[in-house]
Amino acid sequence: MDCKATVEIGEYSRGGQTRGYNQAQDHDMGTKEKYVPCGIVDEETGQLYVTFGSSYKTSDFMVDNLEQWWTSLSITEKQQLENIQIKVDNGAENSGIRRQFLKRMVEFADQTKKSIQLLYFPPYHSKYNPIERCWGILERHWNGTLLRNAQTMLAWVKTMTWKGLNPIVKLSKKVYQKGISLTKKEMKEIEKRLERNPHLLKWDILIRPS
Repeated sequence: MDCKATVEIGEYSRGGQTRGYNQAQDHDMGTKEKYVPCGIVDEETGQLYVTFGSSYKTSDFMVDNLEQWWTSLSITEKQQLENIQIKVDNGAENSGIRRQFLKRMVEFADQTKKSIQLLYFPPYHSKYNPIERCWGILERHWNGTLLRNAQTMLAWVKTMTWKGLNPIVKLSKKVYQKGISLTKKEMKEIEKRLERNPHLLKWDILIRPS
């Protein structure tokens, strides 16, 4: 799971080449419409899930997308899962010490009744995260395309393929608040639910459902 760089909407040159007439503006006139892509790729099935958020990249935005992924699974798929292992970059919104993110992940474990294992890539190693390969395919897929509006952006993403499958794409208009955190007392209760690997305290965290 990871978020991609913000996508600016408009007739702006993003480099690359494409078919047809796509005369772009030679400089940024002040982008007003932007979207934050958050992706989840299932390594077993190859299915990619992408949500474009129109608000901020926050812990709540990322976990909300994780909850959407869970609701999209069939009852059989949910029953077959013994635990959920999530590989993530150690970013500001989802790090092993980000209080709001850890709180939401504890709630997610209780909701799904599954053990959640958070595995973090060390600094400068995010390129090994499988979702990064998906973002690379997307960049090549819409290479040079002018993303004039949200509909164009979504349409291009829906036609890319990863492991022979088209991604499941959604647009979120939910507004997220930045800077949400927990008090030390609240975090102390959350910390009781976290089983941190003694050798990798911030990089390997197991959360069991209550």
